[in-house]
Parts: sequence; structure tokens; C-alpha cells
Amino acid sequence: MLTKAQLSRLRALREKKNREAEGLYVVENPKVVAELLAAGVTFAEVYATAAWPGYSQRARVEITPEEMARISHFPTPSEVFAVGRIERPSLPAGALSQGLSLALDGIQDPGNVGTLLRIADWFAFDRVLLSPDCADLFSQKVINASMGSFARVKTFTVDLPSVLTSDCVPVLGCDLGGDDVHTLPSVTHAVVVIGSEGRGLSEGVRNAVTRFVTIPKYGGAESLNAGVAAAIVCDNLRRAQPGSSG
Repeated sequence: MLTKAQLSRLRALREKKNREAEGLYVVENPKVVAELLAAGVTFAEVYATAAWPGYSQRARVEITPEEMARISHFPTPSEVFAVGRIERPSLPAGALSQGLSLALDGIQDPGNVGTLLRIADWFAFDRVLLSPDCADLFSQKVINASMGSFARVKTFTVDLPSVLTSDCVPVLGCDLGGDDVHTLPSVTHAVVVIGSEGRGLSEGVRNAVTRFVTIPKYGGAESLNAGVAAAIVCDNLRRAQPGSSG
């Protein structure tokens, strides 16, 4: 049985300030928990009801459905409540000159951030860079939207303007006034920068961009979702790479 102090502590992790203070994040989606376990994540704590299929295979703290309802961050409790440790590695010097990077400039919608992690994972980008004003990487909404990509993709929270100018690599900024993305040259190392739907790229990041690219519009839509736009740009960049069969 969980104590009052344990219940209070686990409920408190729904707030970012408490996650930061404890250095912990929470995942309640059973499918996402399974994805993260498969990706090699070692959780600090896992609480599960007897109904969770994964319980019999791993040592977990078994709790009642009533206790799960009290600690859950959602109206409909899950069968599992996993607690992981927040890790924020530093971006190695010269990293951007090695492979492909996806940079998120002020993406504040958690679902979009999670989707962008999945896109980076799908196209095997080497890393994702997030500006400090992006949605909290360790919120459940981001983690759930990313599925297992949260664990598979290397992520770094950085000051984008300074980092983007630190290495001599092409910085491709998505902008309506840019060059046709289908004319992208063949590159081995590059950074794709996606801005927020409402604001676009910030001034500091725009100054670091070496080439603006856009997706040609044939219909009447005003804009594309950040995830859709990123997927199209990443696909074209991948297909333009040396040795690509696309």
C-alpha cells in the first residue's frame, strides 16, 4: 500500500516544476512504456496493477486500481505508472558536422514536439535540437506522442542561434519565402530548422540559416502543420543524399 507521502509525491510529478525538482518524468501509456523498455530505458520506479501484462515478467510495485487512480495524471487511469530519470546531455563539440540534425525553434505544442521526434527517428536523423522555449520534452504529452522515439533519438536543449553558427554546415530553415524543397542539393551533413506555426523562425535563428526552403503550395491552405512540413523536408533531404535510391 502506498503511503500518503508517496501518493502526494507521484501526483506532484504532473507539474513541470516538480519534475525538474525531482529530476523525474512519468509515463502511463502501457504501449509507450513497452516501447521505452524495448528501447533500453531503465525506469527508476514502476507501479502497476495486477492487470498489466508486463507485471509478471518484471519486478514491479503492485498497487490496487484505487491507488492507481489516485496517482494517475489522467482522468482514466492506466495499468502502469512508470517513473524515469531526467537526463540532459550536453551537445558534443562539432556534433552538427556529423550527419543530419532536426532543430525545433519554439515549438510549444507538446503533440508536435513528440511527432517531430518520431519523424527524426523515422528518417534516422542523428539528433534533435530543441530551443529552451519548446514544450517540455519530459511531459507525458510529448513522450506519448513520440512513442518509443523519445528513447531512440538523441535530444539536446540548446541555445539555437549560437549552436547553429558553431559548425560550418548547411542550416536549412523552413520558410514560405524559401527555395523549392524539391531542388535541395545533395548533402551529407545539414540541420533542418522548423519554427512554430504561429511565429515561424525566431530572428536569431533566421540569422543563422544558410538557405531557406519551402514546400510548393498548389491549393488554398494557409499553412502546414509543423510535423507535416518537417516530414516532407526530411524526406527530400534524405532522398537527395549521396547513394540514396530515391
